[in-house]
Amino acid sequence: MTTKSNNWTKTELKIYMLLLCANADTKETEEELKFIKSKVDAPTFERIYMEFKADTEDERFEKIDDNIQIHDFENKELAQMRREMHEIFYSDCDFKMLERNLDRIMDNILY
Repeated sequence: MTTKSNNWTKTELKIYMLLLCANADTKETEEELKFIKSKVDAPTFERIYMEFKADTEDERFEKIDDNIQIHDFENKELAQMRREMHEIFYSDCDFKMLERNLDRIMDNILY
């Protein structure tokens, strides 16, 4: 599969990944979106969110994988991203099967 890959900043990549986590159970709650919006300015969030909504699941994973490889993340940065992903997963106090599956996929992509 070939998609036009964007070269995002680390922050834009993190926002995109958090949106994927919020969408894991196919329901993005207002609480999840509020948490993600708190990480970035409004115009950047809107631009990344519109792109996220237009992408297929395969395109989402490919874009994340491509951008992870572009940036040289320190272990500390990866650990922080994992914590924020888990905040999204546990925001409704229920770590659903779809979220657990995505967590394993993201673990493989990140490490």
